[in-house]
Amino acid sequence: MSQLEIAAPEPRRWLMFAILLVGAFLPPLDFFIVNVALPSIQEDLGTASSAEQLVISSYATLYAVTLITGGRLGDLYGRGRMFFLGLLGFAAASLMCGLATTPWILILGRALQGVTAAVMAPQALASVQAIFPASERPLALSLYGAVFGLASVIGQALGGVLIAIDVLGMGWRAIFLVNLPIALLVIAFGIPVLKETRALHASKLDLVGTALSMLTLTTLVVPLIEGREAGWPMWAWLMLAAAPVLAVLFWRYETRLHLAGGTPVLAPAALKAPGLGRALLVALCFYAMGVFFLLLSRYMQGALHMTALQAGLIFLPFGAGFLVGPLSVPPIRRMLGDYVNPVGMGLEVFGFLWLGWLVSVTPTTLAPPLTALTAILFLIGFGQGLALPTLMRMVTGRVAPAYSGMIAGITSATLQISTSLSVALIGGVFYTLLGEQATAASITHAFTVSVVCIAACLAVGAAVSLTLARQPAQVPEASAIRSN
Repeated sequence: MSQLEIAAPEPRRWLMFAILLVGAFLPPLDFFIVNVALPSIQEDLGTASSAEQLVISSYATLYAVTLITGGRLGDLYGRGRMFFLGLLGFAAASLMCGLATTPWILILGRALQGVTAAVMAPQALASVQAIFPASERPLALSLYGAVFGLASVIGQALGGVLIAIDVLGMGWRAIFLVNLPIALLVIAFGIPVLKETRALHASKLDLVGTALSMLTLTTLVVPLIEGREAGWPMWAWLMLAAAPVLAVLFWRYETRLHLAGGTPVLAPAALKAPGLGRALLVALCFYAMGVFFLLLSRYMQGALHMTALQAGLIFLPFGAGFLVGPLSVPPIRRMLGDYVNPVGMGLEVFGFLWLGWLVSVTPTTLAPPLTALTAILFLIGFGQGLALPTLMRMVTGRVAPAYSGMIAGITSATLQISTSLSVALIGGVFYTLLGEQATAASITHAFTVSVVCIAACLAVGAAVSLTLARQPAQVPEASAIRSN
């Protein structure tokens, strides 16, 4: 099998991309689908609250720390190959979760899901650079954003439906076992279709750099995810203090390896692309709203005494906006050009400030007007849906296709860290203001201040994005494809 440079677009590129999008759909789906199943899992397996937290955090942590490695594996050994290996491993881990008889088997299965999802997920985003001409990338990224958003929105609803209908008496186990037929179908139909893409001059994986990158991310992500729940113990602060030290060691090692002619997992040359640092800063601000779903549910159920079902239905306008937003990017981009991302994030800022004002002027014992609340949540979802695919283009379009997997992993990892920071910092603001007496008034006040904090973070991202809109990414046209 030979490698060659292709001038003409791959004729089956849209079918290939549709297969790879499963890798973008399943990881967020499995993150959100578990939330509604936790009570059923606790009742069946007798999990303690700490174990329940690990069911979620083991997945989130391993997913975040493995994403960069997963993306780089696709560059070096083939994105299709890593996609199918990741999907097969994800299915095996899902089977382990679905058959778990103890909490610790379930937690181990969730950890393996996180690792294999991180091998599978970056390949779709990386392949946008490799298989699509520049004219088609905006549409491909819009579809990527729509699928990602759809998975996030329907995850909790699907989990509730599967548990409610109790498929074949499986109860909560169905939320994991449903992944098996999906994986088998994709593997059966996808292997004959998916052509292999990889970097033209692939080398072996940088094992030392991989270990250092995962250790660095672990010392950052674990305390952010676990610290507040554990009461910020000494080990959390020590890990956070170690993170920048390890990051410096990691960067120095990668730089030396690059100068010696090796292939670092994090290529210094690619990371020096003009504007890339600012683009990643936008990504770091982007999921400042990651904690919003938790806080809105707390406000709806704690202050307004809504049921879990009522609180869940409140998110539907957001989901509708998130679905419409990415699909609206191509026509809006024709009007606004590279300013779509700051406009989308600006709509989110306006929506959160509007929400904070609306809640603050509504009597504590009453729910905000449904019409206004629906409009606000749709606006926030629409703004995020506009901003997500354009953010992906803003980052990935600044590096050569040979580094597509690496930059896809870095982007996804940055978004995961953004979510963790949101939960740790803005969630910390909420619970500090809430105090020990969780009254309707204290919940409302804490929610209002937290929403303004989210708006402030997004405003920083929008401002940085505005500077990048004046410095468009120069997307290289070279793609590497491996013929089978």
